[in-house]
Amino acid sequence: MGKLNDLSAAGTAVWLDFVDRKFLEAGGLKALVEEDSLTGVTSNPSIFEKAMGHGDAYDGTLAAFDKENPGAATIDRYEHLAIQDIKAAAETLTPVYERLDAKDGYVSLEVSPYIADDTDATIAEADKLWHAVDRPNLMIKIPGTQAGAPAISATIAKGINVNVTLLFSQADYQRVAEAYATGLEERVRQGQPIDRIASVASFFISRIDAEIDGAIDKRVAEGDAEAEALKAIKGKVAIANAKLAYAWYRDFIASDRWQALAAKGAQPQRLLWASTGTKNPDYPDTLYVDELIGPETVNTMPPKTMDAFRDRGTVAETLTQDVEGARHVIAEVERLGLDLDGVTGRLVEAGVASFAGAFDDLLGAIAKKQPATA
Repeated sequence: MGKLNDLSAAGTAVWLDFVDRKFLEAGGLKALVEEDSLTGVTSNPSIFEKAMGHGDAYDGTLAAFDKENPGAATIDRYEHLAIQDIKAAAETLTPVYERLDAKDGYVSLEVSPYIADDTDATIAEADKLWHAVDRPNLMIKIPGTQAGAPAISATIAKGINVNVTLLFSQADYQRVAEAYATGLEERVRQGQPIDRIASVASFFISRIDAEIDGAIDKRVAEGDAEAEALKAIKGKVAIANAKLAYAWYRDFIASDRWQALAAKGAQPQRLLWASTGTKNPDYPDTLYVDELIGPETVNTMPPKTMDAFRDRGTVAETLTQDVEGARHVIAEVERLGLDLDGVTGRLVEAGVASFAGAFDDLLGAIAKKQPATA
């Protein structure tokens, strides 16, 4: 069958971190569903900037929209293009969604990065995008910021599926996992069904190692007295952090609070491993897939990482292996003063800023295609 199929069979769903009009129209997504057991798609402003900001694949659709909506705002023109792609992806994934009884088969669309710190605006935009796409297998992506947590609860309470994005720290992850439960509990209180609501918590991986490894390299080069201890944990922190998040997840779904929801049909909020392409060329390009395999998880991969895993990935249940070793790595991070909390906090801010910058570029590129009569 192939290694991606084996990965799915091991409990880690295969999602694609990529959307592009030509790829969709050429049947690329359909082929991945049929051949590699792919069950989901994620998008973000950076992905759409690469897709829409270059080439002419969207020009015809944009021209038709402009003709019918003269003077439309740039943001509306972007949303029209994005929603068409998301609808097309959702349609391709509908057979998966139906076969798996709403447990998978989702495509994600992100709220504007400009409102990451505005709870009310996030709730309103999630609702707007949900109704605009109008597909049950849509997930609205909401950043796991302080403002995002209450927005997640409110959005889930409305019956809208949520992909929580930009999670780096265990504390942030735990907060949004509890926010998901709170949203489900509110639906139960209202007498609403919860059995077909889904959520994932997107835990970003490679950027943590990029930051921590950089700090380690600097201290080693400066002749730090703890050089050997520092080198011993290089390239291991992101995976250790993820393993401990998964250990917490397993404890949480065994709790009385979650079991009460599960008895009413609630689906667990799966951990989704994002940013799984390696940034250090010294590391195996399948590292952040090989080491993060376990039941009820998702790995969303860019095409390059998917190709690499298909060719040379290794399938084994690694998430539950050597959890004590993972605890030791994180304890060493603290002992050595590498400030993981500070790193993850900065990464959230940088992630929001990066998506906002990509959104700026994307809207700028679409604005340049404004018809002369508008």
